[in-house]
Amino acid sequence: MANNRNKTFRICFIGLMAAIVFVVNYLRIPFMLYDIVAGWGAECIITFINKGVIALVAGLIGYKAARKDVTTSADRTRIIAGSVLGALAYVALYMLKTFVFGQLVDGLTFDAVIAKMLTKLPGSLMNAVFAFIVAPILLGALKPALKKAGLYEKL
Repeated sequence: MANNRNKTFRICFIGLMAAIVFVVNYLRIPFMLYDIVAGWGAECIITFINKGVIALVAGLIGYKAARKDVTTSADRTRIIAGSVLGALAYVALYMLKTFVFGQLVDGLTFDAVIAKMLTKLPGSLMNAVFAFIVAPILLGALKPALKKAGLYEKL
């Protein structure tokens, strides 16, 4: 019975976090559900896959370190490495999407697609740097609050 409670709790918690992301989207910070509410519903599947891959990359690297009560310098290195590689996965996947859409959907020449990718690269790198800086800070800020509320252990 306790296992079912944990699953239910996780589902509710994930739903709550998704709702927060959805609301924050209206603060002009584009997040995962932006494609749907902005009228680009067809691209939301690509966004969900991309964000899932980013989370998987960052999570596989930093999960064990982030779960510890006391983190060592090696754990902090794992968390930072997970953030960096997750951010780089974002840039790589966004560039891949730009390339595929440019070639297959827009019918652009190879040179035109490369030029389009180069115009999007600086903004993507800025987003990646922002994510790299903010992710460890959010972990540090949310972890104690979730522990104090007794929610961290249920996740």
